[in-house]
Amino acid sequence: MTAAGDEASTIPPNRTIYINNINEKIKLDELKKSLHAVFSQFGKILEMLAFKTLKHKGQAWVVFEDVSSATEARKQMQGFPFYDKPMRIQYAKTKSDIIAKADGTFVPRERRRRLEDRAERKRREQRLDANQAGLGPYGAAPPLSQLPYPGGAKSMVPEAPALPNNILFVQNLPHETTPMMLQMLFCQYPGFKEVRMVEAKPGIAFVEYGDEMQATLAMQGLQGFKITQQSPMLISYAKK
Repeated sequence: MTAAGDEASTIPPNRTIYINNINEKIKLDELKKSLHAVFSQFGKILEMLAFKTLKHKGQAWVVFEDVSSATEARKQMQGFPFYDKPMRIQYAKTKSDIIAKADGTFVPRERRRRLEDRAERKRREQRLDANQAGLGPYGAAPPLSQLPYPGGAKSMVPEAPALPNNILFVQNLPHETTPMMLQMLFCQYPGFKEVRMVEAKPGIAFVEYGDEMQATLAMQGLQGFKITQQSPMLISYAKK
């Protein structure tokens, strides 16, 4: 094993994942939006760090609300073809002072601990409020494993006369959604073929799968997924 591999294996699980081998041609704004679209399915993202500087190109840090989200993201997305390059993911060396200084959030460790304790208490209260309001732990649709079809987010989907088929109709997409962002979300499910967006009608897209069962699985997994906090996706079968 290489020295880098030895070092990665000794880093304890924590809330921050470090991603490298990212395509360096991607603009910073697009990169952050795409990373958020791909990783927010694993849990609430508290912070996303990526920089224009030469030293930090091709790298990003994603800070989740809890360790289990970071662990699942690392496991599921390891080697994921992100803009034609496989992502390499490991736990960050906590949130290092270097990164904290780079993004302007550095505080001395003793003060940081007090602030984190206060923030953790606030997050627990917010989670409690969200659960009492009947939302999932992140205020979004629950993951596939907890979403018995067609329950969960069904109430968000308008009644559609279309019969089940292999093409999905996706609505309520935010203005900044790109075909690449949707492709990265939907290609995680088997049988994915293509995404089609309609320029004349922003906010909607069609996603094609190999067969009806594959389309249904993707619909279950991504129903109510939020590309932005204000825009849960509404997914139904397309009319043929």
